[in-house]
Amino acid sequence: MAKKSKGNRQQIILECTEHKASGQPGTSRYITQKNRKNTPDRMELMKYNPILRKKTLHREIK
Repeated sequence: MAKKSKGNRQQIILECTEHKASGQPGTSRYITQKNRKNTPDRMELMKYNPILRKKTLHREIK
């Protein structure tokens, strides 16, 4: 059963932008939470991509 969100907290998925553009198989995704009230726009974070073996820009998807 899915976890209910309390208040403004929302679960989001971050996906690597460089990996998606490269055309290689597989994806690098991270699951995290954000406060919808404080950050209404899409999040962008530098996270480690194990397939490319470097830190890359990950954007919120959905």
